[in-house]
Amino acid sequence: MSRRHAITTGCVLTITALTLTAVPVVAQPRTVETSAVVAVRQPPPGMVEALQRDLGLTREQAQTRLLNEARMRPIEAKLRRRLGDRFGGSWFAGSIAQTLVVATTSADDIPQILAAGARGEVVDRSLAELDAIKEKLDEVLPAHPRGGSVRYVDVRSHKVVILAVDPSTTEDLIKRIGVDTSVVSVLPSDEQPRPLSDVVGGTPYYVGVTSRCSVGFSVLRGHQNGFVSAGHCGKVGAATTGFNRVAQGVFQASNFPESDFGWVAVNDDWTPKPLVDNGTGGTVTVAGSREAVEGVSVCRSGSTTGWHCGTIQQRNVSVTYPQGTVFEVTRTNVCAEPGDSGGSFISIDQAQGVTSGGSGDCTSGGVTYFQPIGEILTTYGLSLVTTAGNPPPLSTGTCTGYEQTVTGTLKSGQSVYQPKTRHYRSTVAGAHAGCLDAYDGVDFDLYLQKWNGHNWDTVATAESPSPDEKITYTGTPGHYRYRVLSSSGFSPYVLGYKSP
Repeated sequence: MSRRHAITTGCVLTITALTLTAVPVVAQPRTVETSAVVAVRQPPPGMVEALQRDLGLTREQAQTRLLNEARMRPIEAKLRRRLGDRFGGSWFAGSIAQTLVVATTSADDIPQILAAGARGEVVDRSLAELDAIKEKLDEVLPAHPRGGSVRYVDVRSHKVVILAVDPSTTEDLIKRIGVDTSVVSVLPSDEQPRPLSDVVGGTPYYVGVTSRCSVGFSVLRGHQNGFVSAGHCGKVGAATTGFNRVAQGVFQASNFPESDFGWVAVNDDWTPKPLVDNGTGGTVTVAGSREAVEGVSVCRSGSTTGWHCGTIQQRNVSVTYPQGTVFEVTRTNVCAEPGDSGGSFISIDQAQGVTSGGSGDCTSGGVTYFQPIGEILTTYGLSLVTTAGNPPPLSTGTCTGYEQTVTGTLKSGQSVYQPKTRHYRSTVAGAHAGCLDAYDGVDFDLYLQKWNGHNWDTVATAESPSPDEKITYTGTPGHYRYRVLSSSGFSPYVLGYKSP
C-alpha cells in the first residue's frame, strides 16, 4: 500500500538557509541573493553536451547512449508485462547503456529474455517482494534518529539498501523488526538529504520576499492554467511571483513531508508551455510522461545551477529529511543546489518529475531525488501540458458506438479490472469487443479474461506500444472481465465494450 496520505489543506514549514556541505538535505527554497526514437535522432538542444560533461562521454558516446535507451525501452516494457509476478527488476548497464538487464524469479524465462535482446538474471525474490520488505522498514526506521536517512530497493544487487551514518545501530534496529536480514544491506553514508529549494520548467519563481524555487512542468486543471513544483516551496494560499517579479499565481495544494509536491494556479498573464529551460538560452519540449527505466539518462533544470544530467539510480526510495520522511521518490546522480527545488527532471522529451532534495553540489557532485510526475497529476487531478496540445477532456475518443463505457486513471505499472473491479455475464455465445483510449505518449494494454470455474483465463490480448487498444473475441456463455494496464506513463482512459 502506498504511504501517501490525504492531501493536506496547508503545509507550514520553517526552512532555514543551507550551507553547502556534504550532508544530504531536502531541495530547499533558495534565499534570494542581492546582486522518443524520433526525439533521440534529434536530441533536445543542450542534452548531448550536458551528458558529455556530466557523464564523461564523448559526443558520439552520448548520442549512442540515447539511441540505445530509446531502442530498448519497448523491449523492457514488453518483458515486464510478460513476466508479471516473476519480474525481478530491470536496468541499463554500461557507459553507453548498451545492455538491458531483466531479472526474473524463474530460469524458464531466460530464453524469452535473451530472444528479446536483453540479458537475463535469475533472482530469489520478485521486485514486489523486495518492495514489501522495504515498506515494512519504512514503517519503523524513520522514527529512530539512527534509523538511516535513505532506503531503496537496489535491483542490481537484489537487496533493500539503507544508507546510515551509524550502520551498526541501524542493523540492531532491523533485527527487531522481523524482516529477512539476508536481503537487507546497511551501507555507511554521511548522506542526509535536505529539500532544495510563459511558464517554462526550470525557471525561477518567488514566494514572498526571500524564497526562490523552480518551476516543474506546466499543467491544467480543467480550464485553469498552472505548474507543479516541490511542496516544501510554499504552503496553500502562498502567492508567487515569476522570474520577472511580476505577480504570477497562488499555491492551490501542497504536500510535505510524506510527499513533496504542490501546484500553483497562475493568472491570465501567464501561459503554460510544454517547455523546459535547457540552461543555454534554449528549451526542451515536453511530449509526454512515459516513465524511464533505471539506468536511463535523465536531465534536470533548475534556477540555481541550470541544466545538469546523469542517470536514474533507484525508484521507490524513502528519504528522511530533517522535516520528516518523503516516500516514493526517485534517486539520481544528478547534482543540484538550494533554489533548484521543484525544477524539472526530463528524459529526452518525457517528463519524469520535480526536484525534491539531495546532497552535495554541482562543484563536487551529488545525489538528487525527484518526485515522480504521475503521482502529482493523479493526486491533484491535473493534466500535463505537452506538444500534442492541451489534453482533451475525457471522452470516448476513437471508442465510439460501444454499449458500455467506463473511465479511470492509471499511473505506470498500475492495472485495474473493469467493469467496476468486477465482471459481466454473457448468456449467449457470440462476439465480445473492447476499445481502450488513453492520452498520446503512454503505453496502455488491454486484456479480456474469462472465468473457467477456478481461475481467470486470458482469452484475448492487445498490447501494442501505443495508448489505444482494441480487442475482438468470439466466445461461449460465461463470466468475462477486462484488465486495463498502464505499461508506461500516467493517463486517464476510456474503455468501451460490448458483449453478445
